[in-house]
Amino acid sequence: MNQPPPLIKEEQTEHSISPDEEQLVLKQEAETSMQTHTGEKAKGHSTSVKSQLPVDRRQTGERPFTCVTCGKSFPQRKNLVCHMRTHAGEKPFLCTTCGKGFAQQDYLRSHLKTHSGEKPFSCTTCGKGFSHRHNLNAHVKSHTGEKPFPCATCHKHFRFKCDLTRHVKTHTGEKPFACVTCGKAFTQQNHLRGHVRIHTGEKPFPCVICGKRFTQRHKLNYHMSTYTDQKPFPCTSCAKSFKLQSYLTRHMRTHSGEKPFACGTCGKSFSQHIQLRYHTTTHSGERPFTCVTCDRSFSQRYILVSHMRTHSGEKPFRCKACGKPFSHRHNLTTHMKSHTDEKPFSCATCPKSFKLRTHLTRHTRTHTDGTVGKGSTSRFY
Repeated sequence: MNQPPPLIKEEQTEHSISPDEEQLVLKQEAETSMQTHTGEKAKGHSTSVKSQLPVDRRQTGERPFTCVTCGKSFPQRKNLVCHMRTHAGEKPFLCTTCGKGFAQQDYLRSHLKTHSGEKPFSCTTCGKGFSHRHNLNAHVKSHTGEKPFPCATCHKHFRFKCDLTRHVKTHTGEKPFACVTCGKAFTQQNHLRGHVRIHTGEKPFPCVICGKRFTQRHKLNYHMSTYTDQKPFPCTSCAKSFKLQSYLTRHMRTHSGEKPFACGTCGKSFSQHIQLRYHTTTHSGERPFTCVTCDRSFSQRYILVSHMRTHSGEKPFRCKACGKPFSHRHNLTTHMKSHTDEKPFSCATCPKSFKLRTHLTRHTRTHTDGTVGKGSTSRFY
């Protein structure tokens, strides 16, 4: 009878872990797991397991423990044990507040800060606090402008390697993360996770003020921004400021002309990912979201949500200046400009400026062909 392959493969080297060291690792793993569930703090472990392992392995970068599933190697057996949970789906470390499980204790500790509100990592430049160090590191680069990771295809630079990896897929069209329920594929694993919640109904991100829950963290962040008028992200090219970093990033493309989201079918590029999603439906013709009232179908869920307001009469977007409500956000955005003299859209041919991009587009035609079009705004349904 064939024996199943071992989960852990150890390459024979002169620095292989000894039986005594292996037992020490496994013993500490068991104690750590028990302490996680009981809340007991470790006693008498002033010397870490890492310090008791051969020094040469850490100095030489040797990784004798190899995963037989994906080939990734690790310097210590306990690292491989943690890694194997990503293949098995094992999540033994549970949050006592919300019940969410994690594959590693560090992930649980990081998650607990979302409940406590603790922000121990502060930016020395602006004083903003963060719950995780990697978030602080990301924020610091917004002050320095450092972008050390270049794309070999278009030479665009990125602040983080993960951003570069995500960008490269816009050139290759690769979508390695597929939904097992409906088959839809995604370029990023976190996009797949967010999509899966459409099927499960899970909403793990609650608002601490009103209790409303969200399927994705960025939706919670946007919701939280509605409680304040603070705009901590200023544009370095103009006087505008924004509530969220993502809004600033999107705005900066209006100055640079950058269009990083390319269609894998026709090559057309867009400044926003959502614009690419709209465009993609013109090739596929897919309309999976159907109105239960009138049977009209739509390419995107949020367009269906917007459409449903034509039946319900709901107007959730209210002007803070005059109180007038609107059923769609873009109508509120247009209306808000009636309260200001701001005209951010300038004609490149003459000195005229306009409050709306559509007005600029219509005006530009007077220079190109001497006529003024009717100027319609199209939507992708």
